[in-house]
Amino acid sequence: MRLDRFLANLPHCSHRQARLLLASGRTSVNGATVYDGTQDVRVFDRIELDGQLLQAGKPARFFMLNKPAGCVSATADPRNSTVLDLLHEPDKEELHIAGRLDFNTTGLMIITNDGLWSRRLTQPQSLLGKTYLVETEAPIDPNCVDRFAQGLYFRFENLTTLPAELELLGSHQARLTLHEGRYHQVKRMFGHFNNKVTALHRERMGPLLLDDTLAHGHYRSLTTEEIKQI
Repeated sequence: MRLDRFLANLPHCSHRQARLLLASGRTSVNGATVYDGTQDVRVFDRIELDGQLLQAGKPARFFMLNKPAGCVSATADPRNSTVLDLLHEPDKEELHIAGRLDFNTTGLMIITNDGLWSRRLTQPQSLLGKTYLVETEAPIDPNCVDRFAQGLYFRFENLTTLPAELELLGSHQARLTLHEGRYHQVKRMFGHFNNKVTALHRERMGPLLLDDTLAHGHYRSLTTEEIKQI
């Protein structure tokens, strides 16, 4: 919410008083004096008034996980193990998944408690590529390279996919970069050519590359530099 609204929600503080507090430089956010009441503040921000703490600020948490097959991309599931079951962290119920993967799809998954940050990573408007290593049942038609780059029409949604980059690595293997996340999109794109995807592994999300030292089912915290890249 806006800082002036945050202050106005305090006991015995009106909207007018909030504006006066800001104008007099008595309010700070994360150690910096703030005069602009329209500045957005979140649960992660430390807010002080005259040096007195109003909100301590909750630590933002960011994890990179190498998702194994046979694991549900959900925070809870009554029948199957979930990606959160793989994390040995306190207050896991506060975390959410940034970009889900199918049950048997493996690879890079980001888990965080920062919804604004995760939306920047995953929303199509950001145009951040998601790169997958794909294996198929039949040889990959070389025409897929141009067709994927042009976009494929999905009748169910009545839309054409955004241009995607396909790099052929072998007769049955390719690297595919998407800039959106439609339902079962990779499988449906290859299915357009009557070719079944037999294995799918996400390697990259935007600038975030899966750590090649991270074994299946293992995770680590993102570095400060990785977080700033989004």
